Amino acid sequence: MKSLLLSAVLVFTLSAVALSQSLTAAEREKAVKYLEQTRDGVIAQTKGLSDAQMKFKPAPDRWSVAETLEHIAVAEDYLLGNVTNNIMKAPAGPANRDTAKLDALILSAVPDRSQKRQAPSPLVPKGRWTPTETLAHFEASRAKTIAFLQSTPDLREHASSDNPFQQPMDAYEWLLFISAHSERHTKQIAEVKADPNFPKN
Repeated sequence: MKSLLLSAVLVFTLSAVALSQSLTAAEREKAVKYLEQTRDGVIAQTKGLSDAQMKFKPAPDRWSVAETLEHIAVAEDYLLGNVTNNIMKAPAGPANRDTAKLDALILSAVPDRSQKRQAPSPLVPKGRWTPTETLAHFEASRAKTIAFLQSTPDLREHASSDNPFQQPMDAYEWLLFISAHSERHTKQIAEVKADPNFPKN
């Protein structure tokens, strides 16, 4: 009887752990909407700009709209590649991990422009494409990110501490990070466009 009770407790505990690491339908829908919203934000801030507007730099050490857009597009590929090639192969995070807290931290900290960051070398803009090509590349990459989010069942079940927050971060949280990263740099584009010397056409 005692061993039967112990088995029942063990099954219940394991089920609770599995449940805590599972992605809910509401979380998935929230992330899809955020990816769509931030995609639309990038498009709205960059589409239809003239060549002069795209290439304008507020200062020699500041990025132009075209350079910032390229960074967003390259980062999308780089970060999704990290999720598919590394995070989805990582083991599960701790059972007591507070996913809601880290989700919220990503959504608040990453888009915050008050803290400046240095882009890693692979994500520095190099004039890989024309601005039109860059925007098309970004839209295609974002479609892949959304499709991956919608079709992958175990996004909460793999986590790694190799990230800016230095705590176990799962694949779902990395997808939030991708979206938040594009929001951050859409704000940067808006800052460039708000410069008093930004070309009128």
